[in-house]
Amino acid sequence: MSAWLSAGFLTKEAGMTQSASQKKQMERHRRELLARSPSLAVSAADLDAAVDCIRRCFDADGTLLVCGNGGSAADAQHIVGELVKGFLLPRQLPRQLQDALAETWAADGRLLAGNLQCGLRALALTGPATLLTAIGNDQGAELIFAQQVMALGRSGDVLLAISTSGNAQNVVLAAKTARTLGLSVVALTGAAGGQLRAVADICISAPASVTHEVQEWHVPVYHCLCAMLEVACCQTDSDTETGSLPRR
Repeated sequence: MSAWLSAGFLTKEAGMTQSASQKKQMERHRRELLARSPSLAVSAADLDAAVDCIRRCFDADGTLLVCGNGGSAADAQHIVGELVKGFLLPRQLPRQLQDALAETWAADGRLLAGNLQCGLRALALTGPATLLTAIGNDQGAELIFAQQVMALGRSGDVLLAISTSGNAQNVVLAAKTARTLGLSVVALTGAAGGQLRAVADICISAPASVTHEVQEWHVPVYHCLCAMLEVACCQTDSDTETGSLPRR
């Protein structure tokens, strides 16, 4: 959101207070998740804490970094996809920004104004392959995420660290690097939490221990996380949720 802020299209206060409508929608997402998956009730407080932590990061113009291996790498990219563009809300640009685009760039500006969406600054540390292989070859595969946190992370940002066991070395080392740099760490793990539980500020633990079963629990958890963040950071009084957006 920094470009909008510096250009005067938004004010710092825009996302910092939640309306009654936003709170109601966020509670609905949480309630529906627990209705579908009652076993997640033990993690509900941690989910709420994670939403609040990441919301405060976005409100302060920060960045969410996300990492994981294998299926969790796919989840990291999935999460970023739901945050950088619209998920359940249309996320129209502020009218002043739409007008500026249209007035400056004519037909192209109208195309941009009518189709660009407000995005939340999130980045998956799972690519590109050129960077991952360079770090892996020159420094060690255990540092592929930690090195990126060192380069990209800033105090006030958040690292979302995904590991079904909680013990993936490259994820744990990234979390330790993040904590040292002043980032908050939210972990998404299996039931035991592993090493990440001790390192993270917040640990959301799925009620399973077998890898593929943990991953099956992670999907509804992070969908709810993304939906609640979208409401908290992007919903306006005129927004209605679509359930799915066109051309997804």
